[in-house]
Amino acid sequence: MTLDDLQPRQRAEIVSVDWDMLAPDEGKRLRALGIDAGARVAIAHRGIFAGRDPIALMVGRMTVALRRAHARAMTVMTL
Repeated sequence: MTLDDLQPRQRAEIVSVDWDMLAPDEGKRLRALGIDAGARVAIAHRGIFAGRDPIALMVGRMTVALRRAHARAMTVMTL
């Protein structure tokens, strides 16, 4: 399952990230925020418009806005 398939408030762990799907500078920013394999995450809420962008992602005690295209690059395992 990818991160964009996760239901709100459902907790998961990022198993892998397909860094080739992301631009190098985007990948670097996500790693700096702690969004990488092994991170425990949950979706706080989704955008209200048609694309449901952005996704508010909880990483530890931090909430980060993330595009669905970035979330599709991440494989997660529910906890």
